[in-house]
Amino acid sequence: MRNISGCAAKATRCFEEPVGRATREAALVHLTRVLADYTHGLSLDALPLRTREMVSSCIVDLLGATIAGHGQPGPVAIRASAGNTFGSGSASIWMTGRTASLLAAVFANSAAASALDLDDGNRAARGHPGAAIIPAVLTAADVSGRTATRDVVPAIVAGYEIGVRIAAAQNPEGIATRQTGRWASFATVAALGRLYRVVPDKVAQGLAIAGVLAPNQQANGSSGYSRMTGNDVKEGIAWSAALGVQALFLAMEGFTGPLDLLDHSGYYDDESIRSGLGQRFKIEDTYFKPWSCCRYIHPALDALDDVMQQYRPASERIAAIDVATFSWALRLDNDCEPETLVSLQYSLPYCLAAAVIEGSQSLAPATAGLLGRNDIADLARKVSLTVDREAERDFPARTRAGVAVVMVDGSRFETGLVDPLGDPARPMSKEGITEKFRFVTRHVIGPQKQQALIDGVKRVGDGDAGELLDALRDRLLFRDYT
Repeated sequence: MRNISGCAAKATRCFEEPVGRATREAALVHLTRVLADYTHGLSLDALPLRTREMVSSCIVDLLGATIAGHGQPGPVAIRASAGNTFGSGSASIWMTGRTASLLAAVFANSAAASALDLDDGNRAARGHPGAAIIPAVLTAADVSGRTATRDVVPAIVAGYEIGVRIAAAQNPEGIATRQTGRWASFATVAALGRLYRVVPDKVAQGLAIAGVLAPNQQANGSSGYSRMTGNDVKEGIAWSAALGVQALFLAMEGFTGPLDLLDHSGYYDDESIRSGLGQRFKIEDTYFKPWSCCRYIHPALDALDDVMQQYRPASERIAAIDVATFSWALRLDNDCEPETLVSLQYSLPYCLAAAVIEGSQSLAPATAGLLGRNDIADLARKVSLTVDREAERDFPARTRAGVAVVMVDGSRFETGLVDPLGDPARPMSKEGITEKFRFVTRHVIGPQKQQALIDGVKRVGDGDAGELLDALRDRLLFRDYT
């Protein structure tokens, strides 16, 4: 086993230890323990083929988002600072050839994964599980020496299962924000608990600790009170991922939290967490994103893309673009002159205007060349947003939008309500996800390195992550972003 900066080696004391009957019976009354027991029993052999294939798709998609986001200011700042605050170690900062402590590497890898809003999501959770879970599991698997074991896939499934269930069960009256950082730490605890085969009572304590210490996120993101969403904190995913790692290691050393934190209906719905547990895996409900912007923007982009391909209206002849969608899309910052790529990710008008002028592929991923464009800003100001009753009724189970493009001569090209590409209702194929990976990483790594990562992911489903983790340790990038 590789050294895990001192603390993970001690974690072996928590693998498969017997648990006293009195302790088990007392803990089982709490949902934290129910979830811990469930994830402890997950095995690769028990997972259906479709679930294992979804894990592979999620990994490929996540690696594409990470590589594409590697050079963004937020991840660069984290890589520059995390070593000073979290210390050195043997954990890989992916594709840089550099290492750091486990916390630093998870923080850095997760930040790159979530930087461009290209990472996967779940409708019920209203957030992005993969950008926290997959970096945590793969980084921890590498340093623990479990690269050839059968634990990586069930660990990822466990993270999605617990993260999505807890996120979907949040009571908005008690938990005001819907940001991923509020619940991603739960997912990370569950995932690493399964990866390391930590006994359930320790995992339950880790969940309790993570739930208390998670960032509140009340100011930021699409549901935050701040109107300045163009910052690198975003949904707090990377910090929450690292926090989940720390919470689990604290629990393994005897640190405790409030085991009943999920048992209060004013904050979490018990039935939502328990319902169907073990019958169908939540990771199978994952959606994938073709464009690097908030998912709330995607249905309008897809509807607009339909209009552009069918009617090919000239941008200079467009008088207005009317969008009918759900109310949460109207709560985005929607800045018509975004100054950063993060701000662009939360601007429905600007993304639509960019898609008209530069084509929708300009958002796969968005680059700094889209910023400061007067032509895009002028068209963005012609975009109007209204709430559609049907789209509002269907949210959050579905995110739908319709678009009408009005020309200066009065002609009107419009669509009905559209589900975004990548949702379960309009799924991306495995081939489509792989093609997305190649496309969004095309300017960062070469075809040979792309194929090495794709081949490595294929072996993960067979219980061997070693080839992939070795590839992630290599220096793969064309440029050194530091």
